[in-house]
Amino acid sequence: MNIYPAMVGIDIGSKTIKIVEIEKEGEGFSLNASGIVGYSGITISRMVDEKEMASLGQIIRKLHAEAGVSSNNVAISVPEPLVFTRTIKFPLLTDAEIASAVKWEAEQYIPIPIAEAVIQHTVLSRNEKSSPPEVLVLLVAAPRVVVEKYVKVAQLAGLNVTAVETELIALTRCLAPPDKTVLLVDLGAASTNIAISKMGLLSFSRSVPIAGDAFTRAVAQGLGVAVEQAEEYKKTYGLTPTQLEGKVKGVLDPTLKLVVDEIKKAIGYYLTDEKGESPNALIVTGGTSVLPEIVSTLTKLIGIEVLVGNPFAKIKVDAGTAQKLAPYASLYAVAVGLAMRE
Repeated sequence: MNIYPAMVGIDIGSKTIKIVEIEKEGEGFSLNASGIVGYSGITISRMVDEKEMASLGQIIRKLHAEAGVSSNNVAISVPEPLVFTRTIKFPLLTDAEIASAVKWEAEQYIPIPIAEAVIQHTVLSRNEKSSPPEVLVLLVAAPRVVVEKYVKVAQLAGLNVTAVETELIALTRCLAPPDKTVLLVDLGAASTNIAISKMGLLSFSRSVPIAGDAFTRAVAQGLGVAVEQAEEYKKTYGLTPTQLEGKVKGVLDPTLKLVVDEIKKAIGYYLTDEKGESPNALIVTGGTSVLPEIVSTLTKLIGIEVLVGNPFAKIKVDAGTAQKLAPYASLYAVAVGLAMRE
């Protein structure tokens, strides 16, 4: 009988930290433990002082203990806005040839010196029938200094980092269907991360700095209320036209339109530059995806089916835990995707 070690994913967002521990069970997974905690302060990438890192490490250590996570081996993610992702076409090369070609090619695609970057690549497809035959490769790079800070915080929490990847790669693993082309939109607090997944693989990504915090600011400014009050209004009334005479919807609409324009731009770029096929659904996740009426509004504005992603769809969760998780489920997709990493 195969005994698989438990797998842990930690997603350190700009407002919340999520942890998930799962175990392989046959072809699927079962949930061992999960937890979430809110925190405030500067983001890891801006930290310079080990004291700041250590205090965030303490929050993670406490979450790890209180959630009842057994393993200290963890996979972590780095925030999408700090990552550079490109698809590159090569002639039909072997895997070893691709690996060395990526090193040479990366320079022209990454806006930071190669020596200061951590670079990974994935072969998306081999097309022997195209003329000329080609290989499509996804190139991902992150500043080494940022990756090292995230690893350091996890180590200060007493954890051993076994893998670091981007939020959208983890999200794709968790939410993307294996047989379709879909759009994934992660509406977080500080950024909206947009991905196009084809056959379960990340094929395109983009991050825009308009998300939950921007929605809250729009409500605060538009209605002349304090930020805390604006946050409550946003969560309670969202984009519902009949609530509060539609005033909250009225001030949220222009900000949402900016996000929708970016989503449309991403689709346009993917269709024209990448010659990809049109996504047939949009799967939305993240804290802002639970705004009242956001699904119907996005459906109307983008014109494709919009679904709220369920991060635990591929994982066995007992009924009591599922009920407790329900209000926060949309926050867990990246952490679950990290834990699902083989």
